[in-house]
Amino acid sequence: MILKTFRWAFVVTALGLGLGVLYDGTKALGIVAILAVLEISLSFDNAVINAGILKKMSAFWQKIFLTIGVLIAVFGMRLVFPVLIVSVTAKIGPIESVRLALNDKDRYQQLVTDAHPSIAAFGGMFLLMIFLNFIFEDREIKWQAWLERPLAKLGQVDMLAVCLALIALLIASMTVATSAHQHGGHHADKASTVLTAGVAGLITYLIVGGLSSFFEGRLEEEEERETEKAEEVGRARSAAAVTGKAAFFMFLYLEVIDASFSFDGVIGAFAITNDIVLLALGLGIGAMYVRSLTVFLVRKGTLDDYVYLEHGAHYAIGALAVILIVTIQYQISELITGLVGVVLIGWSFWSSVLRNRRLASSGSDA
Repeated sequence: MILKTFRWAFVVTALGLGLGVLYDGTKALGIVAILAVLEISLSFDNAVINAGILKKMSAFWQKIFLTIGVLIAVFGMRLVFPVLIVSVTAKIGPIESVRLALNDKDRYQQLVTDAHPSIAAFGGMFLLMIFLNFIFEDREIKWQAWLERPLAKLGQVDMLAVCLALIALLIASMTVATSAHQHGGHHADKASTVLTAGVAGLITYLIVGGLSSFFEGRLEEEEERETEKAEEVGRARSAAAVTGKAAFFMFLYLEVIDASFSFDGVIGAFAITNDIVLLALGLGIGAMYVRSLTVFLVRKGTLDDYVYLEHGAHYAIGALAVILIVTIQYQISELITGLVGVVLIGWSFWSSVLRNRRLASSGSDA
């Protein structure tokens, strides 16, 4: 099972490490390996979230996620995205951006760093909306019940998540504006850039997430009608996997989530190397493991067995969203970013284990 699920990840690892050695000798071997570990540690919560969505989809769309989705994740977000960001923010052509990435790595790194506020605002707002909509929903299974019960009641207020996200964005942009004013107006347009990028992240979530929920809801209604018909004629009907338009928009939603998760990894990787080729190889290997881990969690039914894992992953998303928004103005170590996610998911896993033991000892059903 493990070998079958992770076989392509192993192949990509061997290929990526080999290309790294060919590109820059044995020195590149360690850099690519470190970048891969960084990506995996920062994106484990991504795999859990993806698994929660992917398990609803048909085998065909799961294969799409592991093929086309991987191409988008590895080449799109880890190679093309940094080049496009530099091209847009520095107002230069894509070819010039590639030339800088290959020949003037220090300048390229500086341009990517300069683009960080808009990247962090977009990704932070998108991830914050995922967390808020999760925490405001009344769920049968609650992990931190003391917190989740009152928040679920608050969640009955329409558009509360959007309002809170916009308040967070306004605070972030006002902090940037105040800092710019105190420093004599240096980078004074940074506040408007942050505001625009944050609103774009919010709109992206509302459109993609809304379409995904809409088509999924319609599919569920059709399934309910089919079930009622089946019960009338006295035959059982198994639940169908999401297909068609619903699956397409869920796939699109997955890709945007992955993009938002990858922002901190791409930016953080520049602390290790500013070589775009080594960045793409290392982060690409890590992304492949995250994808394979997602499928592994789905096929093993891990989220059904360890019911608090999804909660822990969403709490990690909330923490990452806050970290991204804070890093618009202040620097936070990538070590903290990675450890927060690992601790929250580890805690939720252990809580699930203890719950399963209690249920087993009492003879109750999960």
